[in-house]
Amino acid sequence: MSTSIYIVVEGEDPGFDIFVNGRALARNEDALEKLAEQLHVRPLLDFFSADQNSMALLLEEGSGDPEWAKTLPPPQWFTPEDGLVTICSLLDYLTSNPMVLGTETSSVLEELDQYERVLRKTAKSGLRWQLAVSWK
Repeated sequence: MSTSIYIVVEGEDPGFDIFVNGRALARNEDALEKLAEQLHVRPLLDFFSADQNSMALLLEEGSGDPEWAKTLPPPQWFTPEDGLVTICSLLDYLTSNPMVLGTETSSVLEELDQYERVLRKTAKSGLRWQLAVSWK
């Protein structure tokens, strides 16, 4: 099973490409969460939110509990600036300490760099964002 953590931008079409594979970030989420805590920034999954449509897709894929899905709070949207604090802190640290994640560091750095580009475009557009997770 392959997991991906990806960006969702508020609205139908933000007018720019938001695709980031997100598989390296998903594979290293535990280490990145601990690193975010050490750096005193919000972990990436703090920006996760799901609406009923997203949860329906997860349930179709065989992930999640239908009863839990019924108790979800309304979707949360975040400012790009809040996400950039986490992304830039992780980028800076991993660039200076490339052995922290071993062979995964370059893939994680590439995806974090892509996240940064998407969030900067999101900020310029005055939009909000959230993270979603896909299991395939």
